[in-house]
Amino acid sequence: MTVPDIDFSLIAGDGIATRSVKAGEIVFKEGDEANELFVIKSGDIEIQLGNRKLAELPANSIFGEMALIDKSPRSATAIAKTDVELVPVSEKQFLFLVAQTPFFALKVMRVLAGRLRATNKNFG
Repeated sequence: MTVPDIDFSLIAGDGIATRSVKAGEIVFKEGDEANELFVIKSGDIEIQLGNRKLAELPANSIFGEMALIDKSPRSATAIAKTDVELVPVSEKQFLFLVAQTPFFALKVMRVLAGRLRATNKNFG
């Protein structure tokens, strides 16, 4: 799946708390409860549904946003393809960013739309 070329690096700037995940480790599994999305500060994340690879996401991408938007369990599994450094964004932070910076909300919608179009193209 192609990922829209949208850079979320401003959220992952210097001094922001990060979470390190080693290559091969699971960030979250399909069905897990969700209370944060992630910005990839460095490394690559693979998104899987069952045994099927849906996407490989590079640094400055986001993932996990859908569950924050619709308050549903995780729809896929995220695995560190390489060692990664992630910036977790809580629901409270997400809502603040959406309210205070409409362009952030638009960027998230563009990511979702791009992923939906890619999924429709692959399965349609």
